[in-house]
Amino acid sequence: MTPKVSIIIPAYNAEETLAETLDSACASTYHPLEIIVIDDGSRDRTLHIAQEYARRDSRIRVIHQENTGVCRARNHAISKATGDFILPIDADDLLHADFIAFAAAILDMHPEVKVVQPRADFFGMRSGEWRLPKFSRRLLARRNMIPASAMYRRADWERVGGYCEEIIAREDWEFWIAILKDGGEVVRTEEVMYHYRMMPNSKRVRDRLLFHHVVKTLNRRHAEFFFRELGGPLRYWRTWSRMLNALYFFAHPRRYAVNPDFAEKKHFIQALRQLFRTKNGELIFMNRNEIREFHHGGDDIIVKAFKVPNLINRIAYGLLRKSKAQRSYDYAIMLRKAGIGSPQPVGWMEQRSGLLFTHSYYASLRSKCPISYVDVIDLPKAERDSYLRAIARTTAKMHENGWLHTDYSRGNILCGRNENGEIRVDIIDLNRIRFRRVDCQTGCRNFSRLPGDKEVLEILAEEYARLRGFDPETCKQYIAEKRWKGAEQ
Repeated sequence: MTPKVSIIIPAYNAEETLAETLDSACASTYHPLEIIVIDDGSRDRTLHIAQEYARRDSRIRVIHQENTGVCRARNHAISKATGDFILPIDADDLLHADFIAFAAAILDMHPEVKVVQPRADFFGMRSGEWRLPKFSRRLLARRNMIPASAMYRRADWERVGGYCEEIIAREDWEFWIAILKDGGEVVRTEEVMYHYRMMPNSKRVRDRLLFHHVVKTLNRRHAEFFFRELGGPLRYWRTWSRMLNALYFFAHPRRYAVNPDFAEKKHFIQALRQLFRTKNGELIFMNRNEIREFHHGGDDIIVKAFKVPNLINRIAYGLLRKSKAQRSYDYAIMLRKAGIGSPQPVGWMEQRSGLLFTHSYYASLRSKCPISYVDVIDLPKAERDSYLRAIARTTAKMHENGWLHTDYSRGNILCGRNENGEIRVDIIDLNRIRFRRVDCQTGCRNFSRLPGDKEVLEILAEEYARLRGFDPETCKQYIAEKRWKGAEQ
């Protein structure tokens, strides 16, 4: 079946030029074709002109909306479109009659191609060919070399969530980055097939005044892409971005590690400082430390940003001792190798300013355990007791290995069941694990911060004693003593 093409024409106060644009679109040699004009709250005769054309040509549909800007207008029109391929054109430009046939054939026969762009020239207050460089992702990171009026698949528009509606200039640049940053080819026609009208108030001229807004928005939405292509964020001096980033990270060196199972997330780990600065991801917790969740490559990733330490530790971390982020990563691997549950580590990153340590981040997959210890003690007794014994067994295994979690609290013990219905316990916030011989008294007192009545604590003590070969009554006594002293203090 021949793919259908939808031409999308956002129009705002375009009464002087819309008719010419529609004439050029209707002259296309390609079928099947639909033309959607979306009037973006025009105050002139734009809507009337579009409706007149629609009455004469059944391929034309007209949508009216209140003025909300070109991105929302395009998204609204594409959501109503029925075509397999999308071609946006501006309401003051002219389209060559053969371009759609050429572009549709390329997209139909070559799935590796994501965008087909026309060579273009200018008319109006400027003339001559619009000379754009050959496409490359590294160059796309510094400038846009694809006209807004290029053809792509509707499926790709859906995949990236459409045009970004918060950016108010160079929205096509953001859109092409979203579509092409993870792969895909771009084909350009050999002949000029698009004519771009230049007027004193044209959008291309107005957009130059909003460049700082554009750079800020692009860095927030595509930090990982820029770290991959430019070694850091896009700079206002775009051409010098790679050099400026190299100089910055010479003065602010980074160290990082990525789990080999997640090698494709290297640039995500490198960009964590930028992602947190621009408030990417979903905020989960904010106090001394900050925790955010990211959805990346089909994975749900939890990232903890540790508070900048005091001056002494800013000197010590990275020079004399491992950072909290690196310890969290190393200890998670250590626990998992011993058969003790902890969310799968993805990587860690830390940064310095000269000799002073500044920021550190630890990333892991979201735990598959949906409840914490505090939820466990509210479960029905039989279910609760099963979970409590599993927690005691996990604790005993840690202590047998000489690992003492010094922040063993209600929020750092997660529980759930696997696909076979077996209880799973995950231990988190691992940077406070200490390595020492854990005797009966020390081990039992490790439970002291866990809430629960006497029955709850006795179940923990009895199972822990059984696993480690201790006297149950002695274990109960040690737990009770520590809890009593903590309450008295």
